[in-house]
Amino acid sequence: MQHRISRRALVKGGLIAGALVPAIGLIGNSAGAAMTPLDPNDAQAKSLGFVTSGSKVNVSANPTFKPTQKCNNCAQWQGKASDPTAACNIFAGHSVPADGWCKVWAAQKSGA
Repeated sequence: MQHRISRRALVKGGLIAGALVPAIGLIGNSAGAAMTPLDPNDAQAKSLGFVTSGSKVNVSANPTFKPTQKCNNCAQWQGKASDPTAACNIFAGHSVPADGWCKVWAAQKSGA
């Protein structure tokens, strides 16, 4: 038994799908606005040496740290360099301050 889809049903389905894609994108963007600031006492934050300001880094415990390393110039930073806070790939659902730092800091690729 073959089931055929009419051209009318195919076009109707395409139009509905086309209308839903932007709506899903809007829902995703509004969820990002509800991020909470990362608590430095969070278990994951503590394990990665997260601090809200690079001036608070324990240099003896983090010998690879350099004063120029900050969240807003890290490859994991999801905002613009000028944003005071933004999302981070490492700490999902939380925002981090531009001046923050953690052990996962990695230089942004040029041209990004």
